[in-house]
Amino acid sequence: MLNEITFETLGKEIITCRKCPRLVEWREKVGVVKRRAFRNEDYWAKPVPGFGDPEARVLVLGLAPGAHGSNRSGRMFTGDDSGNFLYPALYRAGFANQPYARSVDDGLLLNQLYISAVCRCVPPDNKPAPGEIRACRKFLEHELDLLTQLVGIVALGKIAFDAIKRMFYTQGDPKGAARFGHGVFMDGCNEKPWVLGSYHPSRQNTQTGRLTHQMFDEIWQKVNQLLG
Repeated sequence: MLNEITFETLGKEIITCRKCPRLVEWREKVGVVKRRAFRNEDYWAKPVPGFGDPEARVLVLGLAPGAHGSNRSGRMFTGDDSGNFLYPALYRAGFANQPYARSVDDGLLLNQLYISAVCRCVPPDNKPAPGEIRACRKFLEHELDLLTQLVGIVALGKIAFDAIKRMFYTQGDPKGAARFGHGVFMDGCNEKPWVLGSYHPSRQNTQTGRLTHQMFDEIWQKVNQLLG
């Protein structure tokens, strides 16, 4: 446990985590083998901390770093197809100062928004094991404690939605029975943030038309409405 948790100390703890042997081996292997397009780049190949506005009112929660995106760049949704779909939408909605995220030093700034993930290491086949998700849970709990202005969460994909649901609601709570779907909304209660579900902006979803630009823009329009 950290004696005094700050975004800086939490980030350092995340980066040095080696709790999940399968994920440690995989993320480092990806960083050595690399993708041909990035063969001359140094890969981050470590757990990826969250980032954004420390006074954020909205948390964007994804699944895990991409093998050749966050695992390469060291910043959530940076340098891959998911980020290429996410950040233009955030820019159009007024949550980002630019419509792209290429590297940690590209000048990207988020407004009222913080971005994190359920799992901090890239998993094989984008499928973290339940125990690996549980091992990362305390990092998310610490971030939620630090985000003192938080009023809502956008959960990108079923795993992120279900993870938040398990944290906030018990089985006996009617909201705990909510099933993931695009646009599914769980209103906050007892000082909990509201939760809005969205299909993940993965290449598989965006290239097949399961998630379109219009559908994604509607999510962020809803967020702006909820923020008033």
